[in-house]
Amino acid sequence: MRELFVREENSQKTFIEVELDLDAEEYQELNPWLLSVFIKYNSLEQDEKYEEFLETKESLIISLGHNERAIYVGGRVVDGWSEFYFYSYDSKNLDKVVKKVLTPSNYMFESYIVRDTNWDFYKNELVPNELELHHMESLKIISLLEEEGDDLGVQRDVEHYISFLTPTQKDRFLDALDLKDFTLKDEISNDEFEHGVALVKKHSVTQSVVEDVVEKLFKKIKKEGGFYEGWSTTLVPKV
Repeated sequence: MRELFVREENSQKTFIEVELDLDAEEYQELNPWLLSVFIKYNSLEQDEKYEEFLETKESLIISLGHNERAIYVGGRVVDGWSEFYFYSYDSKNLDKVVKKVLTPSNYMFESYIVRDTNWDFYKNELVPNELELHHMESLKIISLLEEEGDDLGVQRDVEHYISFLTPTQKDRFLDALDLKDFTLKDEISNDEFEHGVALVKKHSVTQSVVEDVVEKLFKKIKKEGGFYEGWSTTLVPKV
């Protein structure tokens, strides 16, 4: 399944698409060659050529994937270039396939093939980290709330769930947490959260606010060796 997210490093935003369902450990021995294809087109603009570009992109993925030769693992948009990445079981003639697909499109393009036996590029540059995964899940919840007519800007109680491997970690976290912003609702102990807590904070659920709250809480949780498990809230319909 292809997932989209934004990575921000040094005040620079990179828009990334990644195939998250891939088992890198399973494929990396069979597909050690990394093919990078760069097309001079900013797919973020979604101008009048966008649909044509998407058709070209899918043609490239299908052509390179013929007989399961090259696996599409994701892409990025960087400095006006759309980048696409594949892992293949060999390196022969991949550039010919790329040229055959892209030359008629009249896009400026480049392609490179290197050996990446451990799939380091996929793991380090495309796969979201733990915090990025939480932001992706938050966006899904926000989208569902929007579909139900939620007024995202209205503050309401939002529950945040945290788990720890040991009760000592949990106690240290609670002792260090500034509870003027959060209220401890429950200490949770069950099959899912053996040493967990549910905290409540009143805030809106716009993307920027949720990301800010989650990031600050995430740093405090990681300092004590815990795991952020997500959030939930109630629907606030628009008046």
